[in-house]
Amino acid sequence: MTRFEVLILGNSSATPMYGRHPTSQVLNFNEQFFLIDCGEGTQMQLLRYGIKGSRISHIFISHLHGDHYLGLVGLLSSQHLVGRQSELHLYGPSALKEILDLQFKHSDTRLRYPLIFHPTNAYRQEVIFENTQLQVTSFPLQHRIACTGFRFDEKPRSASLKKEEVERLNIPVPYRRLLKRGIDYVADDGTVYSAKDLTYAPPQPRSYAYCSDTVMNADYLGAIRGVDLLYHEATFLHDRIERAKETFHTTSLEAAQVAQAVNAKKLLLGHFSARYKDLQPLLDESRTIFPHTELSEEGKWFLV
Repeated sequence: MTRFEVLILGNSSATPMYGRHPTSQVLNFNEQFFLIDCGEGTQMQLLRYGIKGSRISHIFISHLHGDHYLGLVGLLSSQHLVGRQSELHLYGPSALKEILDLQFKHSDTRLRYPLIFHPTNAYRQEVIFENTQLQVTSFPLQHRIACTGFRFDEKPRSASLKKEEVERLNIPVPYRRLLKRGIDYVADDGTVYSAKDLTYAPPQPRSYAYCSDTVMNADYLGAIRGVDLLYHEATFLHDRIERAKETFHTTSLEAAQVAQAVNAKKLLLGHFSARYKDLQPLLDESRTIFPHTELSEEGKWFLV
């Protein structure tokens, strides 16, 4: 079983408050580390929870409100100062490159490692990263400025062999790989050995969706349908629904409605307003509709 888990570095909206930090998360997929948003203090949180910045290979920025990216320049600069040489891929709004170029120009910083920028499109869904194990898709959200969510989908895995049976039948090693891919083995005497009979079915692929700042609407539901773990902003309790609409945010009740509508297996609430010192009421409100809800607690890993 590959590792697929999310570490919460920050869960606060707008400003640090009550010991909570602005939004940032680390996703560990089979020891590949991805950073999702990079609010102020992110690199300090990485140090606090034992994640080396050098292990992060891809960074995804949802939008250009400060609580989602103001920690980025510091993190990129620190990676330069500690001698990073491996390339780092950065995904975000096209204007982000202009911001970084200006920062590095006036600090006379020339990064010693390749920083490869990939502009995202806030108006259509698109695959922005893919390898043999994982696919990342961005999708539009509706916020006060251009904003995207991100979905991480595990690729289908191969079946595993019934080793004792395969060895008993003395099936040649090169053909065992074909069995794992679902291809039957035909012996020299014409005997057909079914791949289905000689393998265990692979686990179902897992998925994680990250819904940053947005009002609730039907437009993005298709992009997150059937997701195993859904992170969704829940800035306010539902008694502040008018304030949520005014600021293009979601309530904890609405986040639960989204999770229910897309048939998610589990919901993580985050992006909490500074008006709430106690977060339990947001959790309680969400669970009235979607019982499988958790708070995105800082320093806690959540399995996908």
